Amino acid sequence: MKIITTHPFPAFFNSMVEANHDGEFGCTLKELRSLMELRGAEALSKIGESYGDIQGLCNRLKSSPVDGLSGQPTDIEKRKTVFGQNFIPPKKPKTFLQLVWEALQDVTLIILEVAAIVSLGLSFYKPPDAKRENCGRAAGGVEDENEAEAGWIEGAAILLSVICVVLVTAFNDWSKEKQFRGLQSRIEQEQKFTVVRGGQVIQIPVAEIVVGDIAQIKYGDLLPADGVLIQGNDLKIDESSLTGESDHVKKTQEKDPMLLSGTHVMEGSGKMVVTAVGVNSQTGIIFTLLGGVKGKRRKHAKILTQDGAAMEMQPLNSDEGADAEEKKKANLPKKEKSVLQGKLTKLAVQIGKAGLVMSAITVIILVVLFVVDTFWIQNLPWDKDCTPIYIQFFVKFFIIGVTVLVVAVPEGLPLAVTISLAYSVKKMMKDNNLVRHLDACETMGNATAICSDKTGTLTMNRMTVVQAYLAEKHYKKVPEPESIPPSILDILILGIAVNCAYTTKIMPPEKEGGLPRQVGNKTECALLGFSSDLKRDYQAIRNEIPEEKLYKVYTFNSVRKSMSTVLKMADGSYRMFSKGASEILLKKCYKILTANGESKVFRPRDRDDMVKKVIEPMASEGLRTICLAYRDFPASEGEPDWDNENDILTGLTCICVVGIEDPVRPEVPDAIRKCQRAGITVRMVTGDNINTARAIATKCGILQPGDDFLCLEGKEFNRRIRNEKGEIEQERIDKIWPKLRVLARSSPTDKHTLVKGIIDSTVAEQRQVVAVTGDGTNDGPALKKADVGFAMGIAGTDVAKEASDIILTDDNFSSIVKAVMWGRNVYDSISKFLQFQLTVNVVAVIVAFTGACITQDSPLKAVQMLWVNLIMDTFASLALATEPPTEALLLRKPYGRNKPLISRTMMKNILGQGVYQLVIIFSLLFAGEKVFDIDSGRNAPLHAPPSEHYTIVFNTFVMMQLFNEINARKIHGERNVFDGIFNNLIFCSIVFGTFIVQIVIVQFGGKPFSCVALSIDQWLWCTFLGFGSLLWGQVISSIPTSRLKFLKTAGHGTQKEEIPDEELEELEDMDEIDHAERELRRGQILWFRGLNRIQTQMDVVSAFQSGTSFQGALRRQASNSSQQQHDVTNVSSPTHVAFSTTTTTATAANTASATVGCECVFSSSA
Repeated sequence: MKIITTHPFPAFFNSMVEANHDGEFGCTLKELRSLMELRGAEALSKIGESYGDIQGLCNRLKSSPVDGLSGQPTDIEKRKTVFGQNFIPPKKPKTFLQLVWEALQDVTLIILEVAAIVSLGLSFYKPPDAKRENCGRAAGGVEDENEAEAGWIEGAAILLSVICVVLVTAFNDWSKEKQFRGLQSRIEQEQKFTVVRGGQVIQIPVAEIVVGDIAQIKYGDLLPADGVLIQGNDLKIDESSLTGESDHVKKTQEKDPMLLSGTHVMEGSGKMVVTAVGVNSQTGIIFTLLGGVKGKRRKHAKILTQDGAAMEMQPLNSDEGADAEEKKKANLPKKEKSVLQGKLTKLAVQIGKAGLVMSAITVIILVVLFVVDTFWIQNLPWDKDCTPIYIQFFVKFFIIGVTVLVVAVPEGLPLAVTISLAYSVKKMMKDNNLVRHLDACETMGNATAICSDKTGTLTMNRMTVVQAYLAEKHYKKVPEPESIPPSILDILILGIAVNCAYTTKIMPPEKEGGLPRQVGNKTECALLGFSSDLKRDYQAIRNEIPEEKLYKVYTFNSVRKSMSTVLKMADGSYRMFSKGASEILLKKCYKILTANGESKVFRPRDRDDMVKKVIEPMASEGLRTICLAYRDFPASEGEPDWDNENDILTGLTCICVVGIEDPVRPEVPDAIRKCQRAGITVRMVTGDNINTARAIATKCGILQPGDDFLCLEGKEFNRRIRNEKGEIEQERIDKIWPKLRVLARSSPTDKHTLVKGIIDSTVAEQRQVVAVTGDGTNDGPALKKADVGFAMGIAGTDVAKEASDIILTDDNFSSIVKAVMWGRNVYDSISKFLQFQLTVNVVAVIVAFTGACITQDSPLKAVQMLWVNLIMDTFASLALATEPPTEALLLRKPYGRNKPLISRTMMKNILGQGVYQLVIIFSLLFAGEKVFDIDSGRNAPLHAPPSEHYTIVFNTFVMMQLFNEINARKIHGERNVFDGIFNNLIFCSIVFGTFIVQIVIVQFGGKPFSCVALSIDQWLWCTFLGFGSLLWGQVISSIPTSRLKFLKTAGHGTQKEEIPDEELEELEDMDEIDHAERELRRGQILWFRGLNRIQTQMDVVSAFQSGTSFQGALRRQASNSSQQQHDVTNVSSPTHVAFSTTTTTATAANTASATVGCECVFSSSA
């Protein structure tokens, strides 16, 4: 018996427990789990064999089918301990100290710390004064004793700035993680479910359900746990979320009593005994496979084939299987992630390499010059007492070299991306976009196609009756109750009240002035709303005739296409009310109610008239038509044979036909127009019939009158894309998708096929970037395959949300347009930052380098460089990365994946500003003392006091950066750089704040910052020279870029074609190419290890054990340990979710899920 009781999450370790006969219960967790993997006859024989019957199973679980569990807290707790809890445990967040430690791993910082500590140690050593002169020119000449003692300040200042950087980084990460956890708990709404405990029917939170509970299930429920049916009436379940089969499965105790979590009750009602919860339920197991909740894996899983028989998926062990798999794998197009991160990392690595070379050369030149000057020109011997002084010089040179490196390496780049993305993510929350994977934000900016659902996304998912044919009159809007004969009104309202499921209700609005809430079946809600519009209260009738008093109910199903309810009247007669699809019910109507309330004969000819004049016009406007009818069975004829449905459901009297509209959201047509203008094609993929779909598409503006676009039904689409053997061919899809705008009556598989077809297509010159919306569990594969998957926050199932990248919290299409705007804005913000950053980099490195070579000392000291670095990295990334998006972003076409980060216009700006700044700095450096009439600061000895000359150089340099930051706000060559500057308060406050701090540093910084207080005149000159970069910017923008042929673009990502074969082989096992990871591994430059830290932080945080972005976390694990293998099995049948297993001993990374071909393939380690 293995039970680990110390684990904080019972649900979590239970899945690892191999056998836990608790003595208390007559069955183990393992037995129940293997029982729930069986279906149909197999399951029944297993129950019979192990427990006798379902009653026996209840007895073993110590539960009563009638009274349920006792509800005693001790009993409930024991069940949670043995069988697990009904929730999937979240992951522990990192502590602040862990984040600090991570931030300290940055190699540049480590180099600086070491240098600073060495410098500190040496500054305390003082050689005997007499000997000092003997150590050469540079060491002498320090008149002031205090100055020599202040040598430690520089080392201390460097250490202090390092600490600042680390704390800022760690705090950023920590607050982000906290935010994400907050969001996650918001997503998990409090769901309740009905169970029987102690003989009482009560509602409890879903997380409280335990094994052995008797749960009541009814039409419309999403099952929260696995169970076995005890009693059911006409129960049909939609298991498509687990099997991909759209047919509803009939559940009975005799044939198939197995009920699975995550499936929907589509018809009927019943009771079940709960047999598996949390990570042990079927949905929990899928989550486990998706997210790598550490737990025991199943040796193999079953999937259902179309005929409902169980089919076992064994690992492919045979040789031919392996070969076939290899072939398939090679041709699979991979999803590319973090393209922007990839481009940036590549650029940063290139700049970093250049910086490394520059800093090495700087150090070498400084050392050589010093050695030549001291030992050759001055011809001095090496004196033992002088050694520490010489070492101090070498350390000073080393620090200058490191500072050049610090300035050259743009470690602000990843920070800018993260800040920009994190800021966008935060703001997107306000625009109803809850971003789960940061990459999605940037990818949305490149989107070229959106495949959207209809119901709830483009429409409001609020069905309302808008037209009615009633008492021989076609009302184009809901009639006034006075205009309807009272006898007809009474019978209509009674029929609506009793012949809609009693679980369907219209509730008062949540907010004052909001719309009433619709609960239950939306079509029935429309009818109940119709009765309210007619100023009648359906609830009063329901109170009078409770559900128990209904004599017989024929529930709605896809065969009947109607629902009927029979009432027994006081005089012994029966009255049956029916409602259903108008074309079906009208065929069964022999009479119709007239304007005076009497009924008259309704002939086939009248019916054809009605179809032409009433039903077809309604359908062409996108309305669903429903017929309401009734029939009386007089008492004199005795009780009819209720089982003979054909005789019962005939000879009806038509009361009315209503047209139900699911109105288009008012903001959608405008949003779609914006998309089309921005170069994004919107396609509608819906399960509705083609007429309604076409009508809605026209209302939304997806179809324009006179366009030659395609509207296809799922069947026709499949016929056109498959060859004679029934295989899907990419060439065939390529003929269809460019023109396709509406796909009606489509299955989730069709949606996945379409998305995959567009993504893999090579017809267009740019690879298409596709966004998809989905709400159903069965949309999971399409959401995963898409570049960006949007799940619905309100209507979406958990599985859909788990597969998505962004959750639309208001289920509204226009929020997607906001996501596009933010995505493009991220791209532009990063380009702005790059334009600024590279100018500073180029200038600072050249100044430090040439200055060091000519004057043996960098004009910009280490601490000053760190301050410049702080301005240009952290602050500038904050200022430029938080520019709010404007509508103008939607006026251009998408950039495409291959657009370089630095366009030629930007290159022109960078070089132009660089030239201006270098001219000014070198003029000041070599002629500044004459202009300002001050002492020259060149060739100062080791611990010389700071000079006015170098302070002016430093101050002017910073001023030019500040004004250039304003220039950097525009990257497409616009003239007005101040446009909209006050919309970004962060920008204004950072520029102003930096200016104030600069004044403080110069006036009061003294020795640590190597500054001297300047006069007002000198300040004005510095500011004026800085302001010059704005004027110079105008000159630069006057030069047409087209003339400057020699300018090159920079910051291209690596194309898939450019990746060397051996690397592609390494990437083989991944189901996506992460460009950022690739560049990191290629560069193998140590200091970039820290960069990905930020991205991982964002990915890791989530409520599920896996982390919301299990792929992100796993991707990183995978790249860190090369020996892990990802096993991806491709199964070519299009409709299944296949669980494949392999026996490898790798970590949870193996459970990364891959969406391949047309199915979801989960690979797991046994």
